[in-house]
Amino acid sequence: MLSKEKLKSVLIEQRNNLLAKPFGVERTALKEVQEKILLPHVIVITGIRRCGKSTILRQIAERFFDKTEFYYISFEDERLAGFDPKDFNDIYELQLELYGQKKTFLIDEIQNVPGFEAFVRRFQEMGFKLIITGSNANLLSRELGTKLTGRHVDVTIRPFSLAEYLSLKGLSLSPQDPYSTEHRARIKAHFEQYLISGGMPEHSISGDDDVLRHIYEDIVTKDILVRHNVENVAALKELYLFLISNAGNRFSLNSLKKASDVGSVNTIKDYLSYLEETFLGLAICKFDHSLKKRLVNDKKFYVADNGFIKVLSTKITPDRGTLLENLVFTTMASGHEVMYYANAGECDFTAFDGRRPKAAVQATLELTDENRDREVSGLELAMGALDLKEGLIITMDQEEEIERKGRKIKIVPAWKWLLF
Repeated sequence: MLSKEKLKSVLIEQRNNLLAKPFGVERTALKEVQEKILLPHVIVITGIRRCGKSTILRQIAERFFDKTEFYYISFEDERLAGFDPKDFNDIYELQLELYGQKKTFLIDEIQNVPGFEAFVRRFQEMGFKLIITGSNANLLSRELGTKLTGRHVDVTIRPFSLAEYLSLKGLSLSPQDPYSTEHRARIKAHFEQYLISGGMPEHSISGDDDVLRHIYEDIVTKDILVRHNVENVAALKELYLFLISNAGNRFSLNSLKKASDVGSVNTIKDYLSYLEETFLGLAICKFDHSLKKRLVNDKKFYVADNGFIKVLSTKITPDRGTLLENLVFTTMASGHEVMYYANAGECDFTAFDGRRPKAAVQATLELTDENRDREVSGLELAMGALDLKEGLIITMDQEEEIERKGRKIKIVPAWKWLLF
């Protein structure tokens, strides 16, 4: 444990660094925080490493706490490695000494402190507002679920949406923009880059692919290998690169076992769960009314951001169809449970709110004479199975409506679907 003087120095430096950050692109998640800020609950902000959680804390500090009315600490700081939760009282005393009485804690990467949930509960019961971030969904949900059942609300931060990406590039939007020739051309040009490079904030700013490689290595090394004491490092990395390189393709646990040097199906399951808890990717099920069949049928894996496919895929050239499908998935998965549909035909995605079907969606670069019947009929089968009156086909640049058998199918350019 640091001496109190050294800890005080760390706290001052961290707060100054936070407030020195530029406000940045205003994240859409800030609106979600605003809706929850007055609740007595702890606000838990989660998301993949370096997707902007610290930046949104910076935005929260300015927007809701006048840049002064809060305490801040980051446990990503290596100087706080091995921090003992019993020393939270020392931090509180030092914060009081430095900044006077405040009623809000902003805490970054709190999952790095074992037993953090006891401190969070104690200070929440004392009337403090706590807004905490973390990069491990499973750990946070498990620990907070034990100590703070019903006392926390979650906000998930994702890589930049297209609207946020355009804002970063200095392109403002209004509802009329898609119909302005000049704006439409600029939007489409930026969308092409966004489709390939994704929306991880640091990479979107710098364009340096090494940023994404370092984030991936940090996730695998710090969040997976160390935390779970993985012994067969080579097999785990081989499996992850296989999944990223084959995003959107069906797989079974046995097929993954054969494609890698992982020794057992149970280990494959564990490795997949590690990826999901760090937000790097998600495996989805085939839709079936039977939960048992969902569990045993082939799955598909999608990646948190297209940039990781670009820089990590073992394929020579990223497939734009895969990138479009992956982007549609990551957008739909925000707030919905998503599954693929496959019966006599196939539909890329079906989305649900709880048990209620909300959408059936195909993603294809272009509808052509060769694929139109297949794409439309697969969508219709999913719509029929879910009793949906409308379906959606997302393309790169086509737009029309089809009326068939009392159902409406909208064909929409991806950039317009993402924005409007």
